[in-house]
Amino acid sequence: MLDRIIAFSIKQKLIVGLLVLGLIGWGAYNVTQLPIDAVPDITNNQVQVITVSPALGAGDIERLITFPIEQATRNVPGIIEQRSFSRFGLSVVTIVFDDATDLYWARQQVTERLQQVTFPPGMGKPELGPVSSGLGEIFQYVVKPKPGYEGKYDATELRTIQDWIVRRQLIGTEGVADVSSFGGKLKQYEIAVDPERLGAMGITIADVFEAVSRNNANTGGAYIEKGPQLLFIRTEGLLETPDAIGTIQVKVLPDHSPVLLRDVAEVRLGSATRYGALVYNDEGEATGAIVMMLKGANSSEVVKRVKERIAVIEKTLPEGVTIEPFLDRTKMVNNAIRTVETNLFEGALIVVLILVLFLANLRAGLVVASVIPLAMLFAVIMMNMFGVSGNLMSLGALDFGLIVDGAVIIVEAVLHRLHGQGHGLGAGKLDQQRMDDTVRGSASRMMNSAMFGQVIILIVYLPILSLQGIEGKMFKPMAQTVAFAVLGAAILSLTYVPMVSALFLSKKLNPPATWTDRMMERLGHAYRSWLDRAIARPVRLVAAAAVMIVVAGGILAFMGGEFIPELEEGDFAVETRLLTGSSLTNSVETCTKAAGLLMKNYPEVQKVVSKIGSGEIPTDPMPIEAADMMVILKPKKEWTSAKTFDELAEKMGTTLSVLPGVSFGFQFPVQMRFNELMTGARQDVVCKIYGEDLDTLAAYAHKLGELVNSVEGAKDLYVESVGGLPQILVKHDRAALARYGLDVEAVNDVVRTAFAGSVAGQVFEGERRFDLVVRARSQSRTDLADVQRLLVPTRTGKPVPLSLLADVRIQDGPNQIQREDAKRRITVGFNVRGRDVQSIVEELQGKVDTD
Repeated sequence: MLDRIIAFSIKQKLIVGLLVLGLIGWGAYNVTQLPIDAVPDITNNQVQVITVSPALGAGDIERLITFPIEQATRNVPGIIEQRSFSRFGLSVVTIVFDDATDLYWARQQVTERLQQVTFPPGMGKPELGPVSSGLGEIFQYVVKPKPGYEGKYDATELRTIQDWIVRRQLIGTEGVADVSSFGGKLKQYEIAVDPERLGAMGITIADVFEAVSRNNANTGGAYIEKGPQLLFIRTEGLLETPDAIGTIQVKVLPDHSPVLLRDVAEVRLGSATRYGALVYNDEGEATGAIVMMLKGANSSEVVKRVKERIAVIEKTLPEGVTIEPFLDRTKMVNNAIRTVETNLFEGALIVVLILVLFLANLRAGLVVASVIPLAMLFAVIMMNMFGVSGNLMSLGALDFGLIVDGAVIIVEAVLHRLHGQGHGLGAGKLDQQRMDDTVRGSASRMMNSAMFGQVIILIVYLPILSLQGIEGKMFKPMAQTVAFAVLGAAILSLTYVPMVSALFLSKKLNPPATWTDRMMERLGHAYRSWLDRAIARPVRLVAAAAVMIVVAGGILAFMGGEFIPELEEGDFAVETRLLTGSSLTNSVETCTKAAGLLMKNYPEVQKVVSKIGSGEIPTDPMPIEAADMMVILKPKKEWTSAKTFDELAEKMGTTLSVLPGVSFGFQFPVQMRFNELMTGARQDVVCKIYGEDLDTLAAYAHKLGELVNSVEGAKDLYVESVGGLPQILVKHDRAALARYGLDVEAVNDVVRTAFAGSVAGQVFEGERRFDLVVRARSQSRTDLADVQRLLVPTRTGKPVPLSLLADVRIQDGPNQIQREDAKRRITVGFNVRGRDVQSIVEELQGKVDTD
């Protein structure tokens, strides 16, 4: 069969030539359609259930929200892992499905089961996270005033511009799953009640809330007929201005005089309670967002569309406002693709030079070398068909020596026959028919050997194709791309190479010897001499081979191991941790100081943007005392402070160590996300301890952290803090509640409304809408005494302070609680520098076993 294919290709040169041209055209088109990324997307099928409930602590979040969600979704088919994160005001449950499960079907199943869960009143509503991959944060930017306009726009106005101008237009971009706003202040219309005025007039916060709720609505009355016309009836009662809100009647006093809202509260523009912030360089707070890519989309294309859309959006911004990107996937992709291009170009150049050198024939070298781009185009076509993206793992794995193996065998056989080594050809120059016959004979004789060699190459990659999970997603693209290229080269060796050899190789017989021929002859003599000696002494040869195997095995045993080598992404993601319970103001000040130190001492730093806490879409939940500090660096060739990323990280860590009570962990942005996808934590190595009692878990984690510190190469130690969060605890006195005719729910509603705030409606500004929130004024929300003095209405109409109904005191409580597969867990993580991961893990494992 192979002989027939070769004969057909040589005889029908026009058809084969047209097919090759078709391959070039189709391949060139597919090159433009190939998804380009830095590394394969190893994200598994995840569905996140996010619940925001600002009034609940970590323990209550776990009991009342996280655990019921876990139980309700536990039996969805296809689940392989379930993780959760509970902290003050936030629950995030991550459900991981196997790769065979359709993500949208999984989301539907989770949604249906959530409908069956009954949550206590006043809880937040569970919502599914966006359909994005774990590496979907492809573009990040800040919305800031231009120079000279700094005083014109405050944090609230910039956040409003981000939410209602920038985000709304970016959401419609093809390939964008969502845009998570970060930083700034979310605008609200705030009714800041004065507890002292309320007490003096016998009014409670509950009265204020009800009055506002009943005075903010539109309705209609159908229509009436007037002659031949219809007159539709509608009312307009929506609140529009602070003045209108202030005129709402709350109560009528015994003397029939009304008590208006403005008599007991201040109506003003305020902002929602913040659980995160964004710090830009050393300039303080800023407003920005993270663009999240739809799972499976082409990151390069999406980033391109986002940039084009932002250029359009900037024209619609108010005067003096601009959008400044600070991190996007383009930089990392360009670095990776530049590496791939360099490797491919240098590899192809070396192969061509070697071919020309050893074949001693420029035409023959070019014929063989032409297989390289054609096989590459074939591979790209197949990559698009099978959904393999172009990245460092797939394209960077190509070996041109493997690709041209079959072509070299055929062309060398043809030259061997033409150079007088064949029989019956005579001398002079062959005509086309005899040249065709010569090429066919040579190719047919050698093709079985060539095909056998290429099949062996493909078999070598079969174990990689059997990998599953994250390992499979990381390394399968490499095996697939090599297999596609080798398959394309094999097809070309059967068709294109014989055809073009018969057409373009020199038809001269027995050409004069060249210096290359003499060199090859000397190499042949030398090889035969060494071969004769080896055959004459088989025992020595086998012994030497055995020694080499033993030595190589010994070296391999001490080499250590890594899952994948670190990819230098060009920027740093510095995980920043303050003491548990640190305020948002303290976190902002610390990140501002840290950014100033880096920008002052390291000319390599272009900008530093710190993301503190959680964004509007908390897919990456962080407490207020934690931040991701993105250090954007200049190209490596412009560095002056260090030569490597590890060296620069060490120096920066030393510089930042002057900040007391703060820990910093240096990683690359995508690498950090990789770690989080694989382990649920961000560090290179993560140790998980399972149990139920938080105090016991914390004790074991602290002990393990001490062992980690004793291991050389373990840096940036992070021991998860599960306790020590200062809280004002309100413990109800049920006997007192009974005396005043109250219940727990009534008191809880008053506390939640006064301090967390309750949404009593919305205020519309054209198409924009903002929450109308009732809460105690800020001056009455500063101390323990303010909680104790909070007035609670009773059935008699006389309010009583909360201190008579409950024990109100400061007490440490849980900071955050993580769960995995229905068990509580705590993590101890660290990064690795200067050593390999395998040896560190083995050393630490040994210390844990003996401790």
